[in-house]
Amino acid sequence: MTDSLVFSLLASTLRLSTPLILAALGGMYSEKSGVINMALEGIMLAGAFTAAAVTHFTGNPWIGLVAGIAAGIAVAGLHAFCCIACKADQVVVGTAINILMLGVPPLLSGAFFESTGSTPSLQQSQTLPNLPIIVALLAVPITYFVLFKTSFGLRIRAVGETPEAADTAGVSVSRIRYASVLISGGLAALGGVYLSIGQNSLYTRNMTAGRGYIALAALIFGNWMPTRVLVACLLFGFMDAVQIRLQGVGKIPTQFIQIVPYIFTMIVLAGFIGRSTPPRALGVAYEKGKR
Repeated sequence: MTDSLVFSLLASTLRLSTPLILAALGGMYSEKSGVINMALEGIMLAGAFTAAAVTHFTGNPWIGLVAGIAAGIAVAGLHAFCCIACKADQVVVGTAINILMLGVPPLLSGAFFESTGSTPSLQQSQTLPNLPIIVALLAVPITYFVLFKTSFGLRIRAVGETPEAADTAGVSVSRIRYASVLISGGLAALGGVYLSIGQNSLYTRNMTAGRGYIALAALIFGNWMPTRVLVACLLFGFMDAVQIRLQGVGKIPTQFIQIVPYIFTMIVLAGFIGRSTPPRALGVAYEKGKR
């Protein structure tokens, strides 16, 4: 009985960590290039809703998967344009996108399905419960290889640390940052896709429930290193699995138990935000010719 409980808890941890891993690794590409991606939450929501809606209309979860990723890339493109081309404040833009994506999916859901709370439930055959988990686990070594063993990764890190030097060496800072943010959008959107057509069989309003922000906390906790970020996401996922197990146990109100992962997130941020070393140019818009 104990072994079964442990196995169940570990399986829940992996499932609950999957969207965090995908979003955090996505955020890593963006932030390694110098662009703060506060929009991870909104990108995940865009991916989750689009995947569920498209799967409902086509009956094909693979088309829904592609559509969800495309939606995330589109939202990330908006974030990149505002931050890179328009040089707007990256935190403000990301926050605005998150707020926008809290409202747009319910609006479209109301128009398409006459319900602002959720999309129609999908059949079991229209879900992809395992693929995103496999992708998330594979994405960790792939991200490490790309960032630290390829010339593209070297350029990403260069424009995130010293964009002036990278520019002098002939590297297009804006092009690398655009590519990094779009990759970020695709991975974060896949995390949202998993929530709606993997872990669940429909989109529900605000179903990410702050996971985009927790992914950002995992980035800080993991010091922008893939393996450390994986550990951080698994730790957050474990705390979420524990709070689910604790619901209904004893006389503690469920609402108090549900906030455990978020309290843990705040503790982590308070304890590690001053000890982590972000890319030097993170959050700083680059203007050619200006030092």
